[in-house]
Amino acid sequence: MHRGPGSSDFYRMPNNANTSNPVSAASRPTVSVLMGSDSDLPKIKACLETLGELGIPFEAEVISAHRTPDRAHDFAKGAEARGIQVIIAAAGGAAHLAGVVASLTTLPVIGVPISSSALNGIDSLYAIVQMPPGVPVATVGVDASKNAAILAAQILATADPGLRSKLKAYKTRMAEAVREKSGKLKEGLGLK
Repeated sequence: MHRGPGSSDFYRMPNNANTSNPVSAASRPTVSVLMGSDSDLPKIKACLETLGELGIPFEAEVISAHRTPDRAHDFAKGAEARGIQVIIAAAGGAAHLAGVVASLTTLPVIGVPISSSALNGIDSLYAIVQMPPGVPVATVGVDASKNAAILAAQILATADPGLRSKLKAYKTRMAEAVREKSGKLKEGLGLK
């Protein structure tokens, strides 16, 4: 189930990550980020960085729905008791990880379809988004792990006013960045 920092299938926020509010390694995780393979890590990095920037304690593990099904079941059934409140599950190809986990817990599960060389992530997207009635998985776009982190934060913020304030500030900074880019574009085109 949960692995510590010495384990090959456990990842923590990199110490050199560009975050304004890094998470303490001692914080009890509220979000679990699962990857079907360690090769997914580069596409999940934005998720981990965004969780860190928002000050959300997280854990990250490699669990395969197909290669380690017992571990996937144990993880999903024990997540709530360990204090996990939201699960983000990223996988490519058949991409059953999010659905398997969602079938075994009442916690919200956010699926991140990972692009593959064969079908560019469309197979993963369909596998994650087409869940049967009663087993929902919130699904973001292909490789859109940053959106998964923001959605997890929004879910947590319904009961956390401090996090809600951080999200409002984050969206304000995002809007300001767009206005700044628009101003530079106009200036560059001589329209200002």
